[in-house]
Amino acid sequence: MTWLETSTENCTVQRTLDLVGEKWSLLLVRDAMNGVRRFDDFRRHVGLSESVLTDRLRKLVAAGIMRTVPYSEPGSRTRHEYRLTRKGWDLWPAMMALKQWGDRYTADPEGPPLEVAHRECGRPVEAVVVCPAGHGTLTPPEALTRPGPSAHPATAPAR
Repeated sequence: MTWLETSTENCTVQRTLDLVGEKWSLLLVRDAMNGVRRFDDFRRHVGLSESVLTDRLRKLVAAGIMRTVPYSEPGSRTRHEYRLTRKGWDLWPAMMALKQWGDRYTADPEGPPLEVAHRECGRPVEAVVVCPAGHGTLTPPEALTRPGPSAHPATAPAR
């Protein structure tokens, strides 16, 4: 079965984009990865209206990408912070790949606005595709895409 013969109804890229592919959702995940936790801080930093922010945070929590954690400041009612779950943190390599691409193709002439470095040695980190058998970093021609266990044939288009 070739790619064009394979149904995309259960495509995991499409399903991922259904959860986090909307611009504001990814920017909220980006901010959470950089320590933003509170509603007002998200709103101020990302520049969203209260209603859009509420909707996006609700969807990220429902998808299990973020969770809420109660907090209260002295004399105030209990409120909730938003924290990434393990599922949310598992988006980090994808976010790094998007950042890396953006740094290469969309950064200001002076360079990127944010650098991410290895805490121990200080060198910039990279998102790469590697072979788990130890064959190193792969380029697209070195990778083979084939139908997986849940692949099924595409239905013929209606005439």
